[in-house]
Amino acid sequence: MANWVFNLSFIAAVGTGMVAGVLFAFSAFVMKALSRISAVYGVSAMQSINIVVQNPLCSLLFFGTGLISLTLIVMALLGWGDYEAGYLFAGGLSYVFALLVTGAFNVPLNNKLASVKLDTQGISQVWDRFYAKWIVWNHVRTAACVVSSVFFILAMLEQI
Repeated sequence: MANWVFNLSFIAAVGTGMVAGVLFAFSAFVMKALSRISAVYGVSAMQSINIVVQNPLCSLLFFGTGLISLTLIVMALLGWGDYEAGYLFAGGLSYVFALLVTGAFNVPLNNKLASVKLDTQGISQVWDRFYAKWIVWNHVRTAACVVSSVFFILAMLEQI
């Protein structure tokens, strides 16, 4: 494939690796830290995080990497006989899967949490249910991003 495919593979590997790092941080310590404080503070902190994360830089990282991943899926299909095509396809598909998990599970959970009033009766139960579901899906999308990054690196190695 062309040199620009190598460059896109590199950008995709870095992008998916960065997203994996952000998501890993949440799985490894951010959510654990929030679970150690009272539910009111955990909900409040998560509500604030979910507002702050909606910014152009995060959008560029998440969705720009998604656009590059989709482009590489198409390139893989067009050049299926090339050595790196399977890696490009798998890397792109894995990242698109991570975005789909985000949209289907994590974002709706975040939106539901956004409507929770801090003086809600039973806020501890609300927080516990949110945490249990959200963290599982975060683990899934983190793993998908790591897998994606590995496949893009393998595609680059095939292009050298």
